[in-house]
Amino acid sequence: MSSETDQPFSDRCDVHGVTRDGVAWLASAGTYPRSTLALWEERPDAPVVLPCGSVFDVVSVPAVFGRRMLDRLWEEGPGSGPVAVFRGRTLLFAAPGTAQRLPSLLRWEEFGRTGAIPSLLCHGNGDAVTVPAPLAGAATSRWLVAPDTRHPWLPGPEIVLWAAVRAARSAVRISIFPPADQDAKVYDVSRRR
Repeated sequence: MSSETDQPFSDRCDVHGVTRDGVAWLASAGTYPRSTLALWEERPDAPVVLPCGSVFDVVSVPAVFGRRMLDRLWEEGPGSGPVAVFRGRTLLFAAPGTAQRLPSLLRWEEFGRTGAIPSLLCHGNGDAVTVPAPLAGAATSRWLVAPDTRHPWLPGPEIVLWAAVRAARSAVRISIFPPADQDAKVYDVSRRR
């Protein structure tokens, strides 16, 4: 009987949902894809820093808000591309060009004008992000939606904006009634003459 470490990496890499094709797609973003693949062959639990802008952009949001966005994408929208969690942030992998276009769309929507809504960090050309390893199992770095094909569907800026606005609306409760004044006098109007 062979242990998991005796099996070739290509047979082990889909343990947490990242398939061989998903690993190839991630590695293709790097300057030296074969080196990234070799590193993951030797250490399948090693996170890697990959450049953004050519294969994917990344929108980074606080973890809780990111989960709300992910819920909106899957419950009411088209779903999502790969999504990871790294150091308390949710990383939404998006189509190249999203990082350049999304900030202006957010300003146009006046997104983030209240303190309750977090800002979105957009990583595109010239930026790099740390992605979880294919066999990541740590709570600080793991895949929520693992890449599973060589050409995963990636949402564009309009879809990310839609999910962010929906998540913000679900996070902020707006009432047409003013808050009750705790020191207000209450009069019994049923006893009017």
